[in-house]
Amino acid sequence: MCDHPGTVLCTRCLRLLPYLDPWRACPRCGAAFGRVQCTECNPVMMAAGGLSELPFASCTSALMFDASTARIPRAYKDHGVKALAPIMAQLMDDALMPEWKESCQALTFVPATKAAVRRRGFDHTQELAQELSARCGLPIAPLLARPRSTDQRGLSRSERFANMRRVFQEQGRGSGRGPAGKMQEDSFAPLQEVLLMDDVMTTGATLFAAASALRAQGVERVRCVTFLRV
Repeated sequence: MCDHPGTVLCTRCLRLLPYLDPWRACPRCGAAFGRVQCTECNPVMMAAGGLSELPFASCTSALMFDASTARIPRAYKDHGVKALAPIMAQLMDDALMPEWKESCQALTFVPATKAAVRRRGFDHTQELAQELSARCGLPIAPLLARPRSTDQRGLSRSERFANMRRVFQEQGRGSGRGPAGKMQEDSFAPLQEVLLMDDVMTTGATLFAAASALRAQGVERVRCVTFLRV
């Protein structure tokens, strides 16, 4: 944040980050100040996205979005500063409720589009999921195929929801990555509860679509975690 040489995120900047307080946040969608009356997952906003209810059980985030914290995922995925991934994963793990780690059977993630992988040279959410898996102890189950959608950045709320409708398909089960990041041949079917991860939640359109796809596969309960919450 301060560009001080020697580390990607110094101790002082790490201490001053705007951490999201779960006791002030909405207990359902994780909006930063929605504990009493949420501005994000109320019936009016749900209807604007073509939904009558949330497709996931709960959501939390590590940090609140601002001009400074936005630099972290941008540097990681757009400029290839992969040394940020372990730090981001640790902050996300710190934000997880302990009972989620006990009830969830696997960690899955929102995969990047093929165009994004070609442009960046790596799948930023997959590598971030591997780091989070090593910390939270959940094996990775790659349940979602790469979406065929346009970049969400620059789109309005309604455009984001329209863009993400029916873009996620089942990846197929049969392999995953354990806490150490090694491939496993375990079958992940059936899964009653999974933890879904993405880097940033803006309107929720991406997580809503991904969670809906997981529910359509037969997953009974989806919990979500992101690094930033707008």
